[in-house]
Amino acid sequence: MKPAPFDYFAPTTLAEALDLVAQHGQDGKLLAGGQSLIPVMNFRLAQPSVLVDLNGVEALSFIAANDDGLHLGAMTRQRTLERDSRIAQHAPLIQQTMPLIAHAQIRNRGTLGGSLAHADPAAELPVLAVALEAKFKLQRLAGARWVDAADFYQSLFTTALEPDEILTEISIPPRKPQTGYAFQEFARRHGDYAQAGVAAIISLDAENVCTAARLVYLNVGDIPMVAQQAMALLVGERLTDAAIDAAAQHAAQHEIAPGGDVHGSAEYKRHLAYVLGKRAIQQAISLL
Repeated sequence: MKPAPFDYFAPTTLAEALDLVAQHGQDGKLLAGGQSLIPVMNFRLAQPSVLVDLNGVEALSFIAANDDGLHLGAMTRQRTLERDSRIAQHAPLIQQTMPLIAHAQIRNRGTLGGSLAHADPAAELPVLAVALEAKFKLQRLAGARWVDAADFYQSLFTTALEPDEILTEISIPPRKPQTGYAFQEFARRHGDYAQAGVAAIISLDAENVCTAARLVYLNVGDIPMVAQQAMALLVGERLTDAAIDAAAQHAAQHEIAPGGDVHGSAEYKRHLAYVLGKRAIQQAISLL
């Protein structure tokens, strides 16, 4: 099939783009990489009357690192995140996860902001943003506001982004000392959407006691699922096999909400979450 008729605009400045979404926000869609939007439009599951193409807005594609962390333009290509040395240095969790996202051809076109704003519960980048405690800059003609990644995701494919706003920048705080990062997922084939996954960030003190932990799960709920209680079980403890197992088990049984599908039952996905959570914590510790 082909998409329903629409008006097409290709602004070259952020000011132009903001003006267009102010005029057409309710009826329009923003085009970033197009890897999710265009197939949906071709099947006419989405029928926007206006398409605003952000690919000509060069100001939205950048990577900057300074004392207050990493700053990323929303139109930064996923392949750039995979290859840029600043990402490996300041956000190793992103760098190590990028090769798991779809295929190289998809990452060549796909953008950071496009994936974050699309809010697919099976996508890796929203989970990474929540795990890294990122903040999103949402701009409109009248000004801008910053939203925590954890508050940005509200329900299935639903975010805090208003129709007249554009996600323009992602800010990631500086790396903490003595902190390990890991991401684990299981997919039937490389490049497929993962059945389940988890990002783990673990900080230890000089006595190998856990001082901070982040566990955020992929595709086992409508949004990135933060395992707050399991994280609390780890903090203040020496991370023995028993402590890790207890936290991973608690998260899988009590803090996620998987649904069954043609690939597996909800219980199967809980088991995956348990195994992947345990592996991710162990890997994060091994990388300290």
